Amino acid sequence: MLLTGLLAQARPGDAVLSEEGADDLARLEADRVWIVDPLDGTREFGEPPRDDWAVHVALWQRGAGSTGEVGDLVAGAVAQAALGETWSTADAPVPPPYDAATPRLVVSRSRPPEVSDVVAAAIGARLVPMGSAGAKVMAVVRGVADVYVHAGGQYEWDSAAPVAVARAAGLHTSRLDGTPLRYNAADVYLPDLVVCRTELADAVLAAIAAG
Repeated sequence: MLLTGLLAQARPGDAVLSEEGADDLARLEADRVWIVDPLDGTREFGEPPRDDWAVHVALWQRGAGSTGEVGDLVAGAVAQAALGETWSTADAPVPPPYDAATPRLVVSRSRPPEVSDVVAAAIGARLVPMGSAGAKVMAVVRGVADVYVHAGGQYEWDSAAPVAVARAAGLHTSRLDGTPLRYNAADVYLPDLVVCRTELADAVLAAIAAG
């Protein structure tokens, strides 16, 4: 696979966790781990001219973070080739000012979770169906959506790079219960996610808790 091959050449001492590769648990002892999803949104990629698919690359580093954790994400990039755009922590995007009279909540176009309806009802949001997780998070970064909530199944590679970019953009990111998202865990299943404008974070988390 191109991305893992290039990383092996450029950073031979780093570990890689990829959706397309076998998981080598030696990464748990590594100081730097690249978390890669070479194609997030396979279904959408196969339905041109759809643009809601993406490529994810994130870097986890031991000792990073301010909460005393083992490590945290330190860099990330999400490319939406069909849009000709790449968003990254190297040049942190700045979301436009929040002025939505009706919040826009981006959801899976095929499997929207029940929590989306709970949040939408609580904050008066309009649902916006979309494909890949990366595209959904970038929709919030770009200001074409305001909230993304997910429940029911994702893995670290689905959210690591989008979350890194969203954090750099100053957005709220967390689990559904408001706790931080942890990466480079022994179990890479990370099933739920909230990414939203900070102005809506308290209302979104309260709606989930009450739901």
